[in-house]
Amino acid sequence: MTSPRRVLLVEDDAHIADLLSLHLRDEGLEVVHCARGDDGLRELERGGWDALVLDLMLPGVDGLEICRRARAMTRYTPIIIISARSSEVHRILGLELGADDYLAKPFSVLELVARVKALLRRVDALARNAQLDTGSLSVAGLSVDPIAREVKLDGRRVDLTPREFDLLYFFARQPGKVFSRMDLLNAVWGYQHEGYEHTVNTHINRLRAKIEPDPAQPARILTVWGRGYKFAEPEGAA
Repeated sequence: MTSPRRVLLVEDDAHIADLLSLHLRDEGLEVVHCARGDDGLRELERGGWDALVLDLMLPGVDGLEICRRARAMTRYTPIIIISARSSEVHRILGLELGADDYLAKPFSVLELVARVKALLRRVDALARNAQLDTGSLSVAGLSVDPIAREVKLDGRRVDLTPREFDLLYFFARQPGKVFSRMDLLNAVWGYQHEGYEHTVNTHINRLRAKIEPDPAQPARILTVWGRGYKFAEPEGAA
């Protein structure tokens, strides 16, 4: 019998925490709740977590610092930020610090649970792919290492958020194949929700800014008008 997946919930609103814990446990997940940021950070450092659901505004240590510290750890833990700070600036900052997803309060509890489950499925799929890929991918001047989760462009390391890495890795494994925004949402984000296609556009634009010589004239991640996006095939490919 396999052990249940472990979720660390760091949230100072007792009502939200109780509701989320109840629904996550109904899905067979083990949930540990911390109401303070410093307590949450101590639990995180003990390790063994499959996902972290994290508020930003916390007593003690704030959520952004916890997110930063989580990404400095050796083990990769998927992170969903939940916050009353719904501005684009806070959303971008959270994603830049390494969060995988961001939900602004008030949100649907069922959607949060669905996103946690999607993150867990995606991590499982990436782990299986990493076992199949024994070495780095080298394509279009990029080196993508799925084990170290490291990207180099012409020998220089490129700093990507976890989602940007997953998106690039997905593209790089299948050069020349066209994917719609909904295809990418399902494969990389792990869910298909109408109205979230703009999330794909935003991540592709940010990824292009980091790996393209001229993001306005991309040479690696190409737009196929009316269909979606594709990763450029190596020169000479059929």
